Amino acid sequence: MEKEPDSKKKAAVLILGAGRVCQPAAEMLSSFGRHKTLLEEDFEDQIDVDVIVGSLYLKDAEQIVEGIPNVTGIQLDVMDSANLFKCISQVDVVISLLPASCHINVANACIELKKHLVTASYVDSSMSMLDDKAKDAGITILGEMGLDPGIDHMMAMKMINQAHMKKGTIKSFTSYCGGLPSPEDANNPLAYKFSWNPVGAIRAGRNPATYKYHGETVHIDGDNLYDSATKLRLPDFPAFALECLPNRNSLLYGDLYGIGTEASTVFRGTLRYEGFSEIMGTLSRIGLFNNEVRPILKNEQRPTFRKFMFDLLKIVHEDPEGALMGEEDIIEKILTLGHCKDQRAAMMTAKTIIFLGLLDQTEIPASCRSAFDVACFRMEERLSYSSTEKDMVLLHHEVEIEYPDSQITEKHRATLLEFGKTVDGKTTTAMALTVGIPAAVGALLLLTNKIQTRGVLRPIQPEVYTPALDIIQAYGIKLIEKSE
Repeated sequence: MEKEPDSKKKAAVLILGAGRVCQPAAEMLSSFGRHKTLLEEDFEDQIDVDVIVGSLYLKDAEQIVEGIPNVTGIQLDVMDSANLFKCISQVDVVISLLPASCHINVANACIELKKHLVTASYVDSSMSMLDDKAKDAGITILGEMGLDPGIDHMMAMKMINQAHMKKGTIKSFTSYCGGLPSPEDANNPLAYKFSWNPVGAIRAGRNPATYKYHGETVHIDGDNLYDSATKLRLPDFPAFALECLPNRNSLLYGDLYGIGTEASTVFRGTLRYEGFSEIMGTLSRIGLFNNEVRPILKNEQRPTFRKFMFDLLKIVHEDPEGALMGEEDIIEKILTLGHCKDQRAAMMTAKTIIFLGLLDQTEIPASCRSAFDVACFRMEERLSYSSTEKDMVLLHHEVEIEYPDSQITEKHRATLLEFGKTVDGKTTTAMALTVGIPAAVGALLLLTNKIQTRGVLRPIQPEVYTPALDIIQAYGIKLIEKSE
């Protein structure tokens, strides 16, 4: 008796970039259609998806795909146009998890070959300019399909559009998001760790910010960002001692979400555990984040971390016959120099300096030419996750809605809380899950033609965010929604 032909369609997805985000995306795509899951209820057409992971270094791709069925790792340099075109021509959708600067090259290839593209990066002006070309090619370039940006857009637009459908007016929109260590692993004075190079995160602490609060536009200078942090307790998670820093230009999101004129408050903030900003602000005033070449670091004879730190703190010399300067001496010096006024903040800053090894008698590497270089070097060493430690992602929206007809005001909240997971001794970070899975969902929606709009998109249209949020939750990322 002949077997019935397999009714499932075949599809292929190329993932560019073999970083941490790649693995959950590859796992989700490869499992779709091969195992009966809740996801399949969202799709009429059954599809088997083969995944190709392309990386500049073959060993990175092979390491990512190890143990994942129907996923192949290849060496691929996206600057090699011939090879890039060859690989893209063999698939249906491309997911680019490369640095944002590489996306244009990939996008142009996708347009020429008429293949859909998904990225988790911001849609910048250069990508927006490809809108007409993408439409002419009949493809969709879906950007900002990660966590922030990504799930934050989807949660926001769902809440806002539901309110508008009921004739409500958005009076206030506030959004908070942060990638943090899981509480049990927030085990250093900053209560913070880096899952990648700290350069970008430290520089982000110098970005100016703009937001609207009760009708007034508020501007925060980059030099004062840490000082503008406020304590925060979320109603659904009161045990978390958090603080919030304004996150760049919130007004852009008011316009993007269509509430720029109706909402008197539009605020987006970055979450950290309480005390982080006081310490970072004090370190900044000490000069640890200055990017200028420092004279003491120019010499061929390298200074020790201790000598460098004494130079920053204007400690001329240490009594060779006395006790070595320690935490109490550093606290006193920080207060004397006016870097902070609070005794506790000075104490926590001193503890951070010691924890980072900035009083060690070892030599500073020749690659460090500025205080910023030294800070990044030590933070990458001392504030990284161990193989057994987990991170946490917390995203929280609050929307205040006014219904003119009934004179009722409602407050709606939506929260995502995700922790890193360890399976068979392998840890996947919460950040990788919440960025990689939405990117994979975007690819699935394009493979199944659930997204029919062509051009350059963000996930702010119902045809994207409605099915995407359903699938993301079916895959295990829970979103808590409440109203009062």
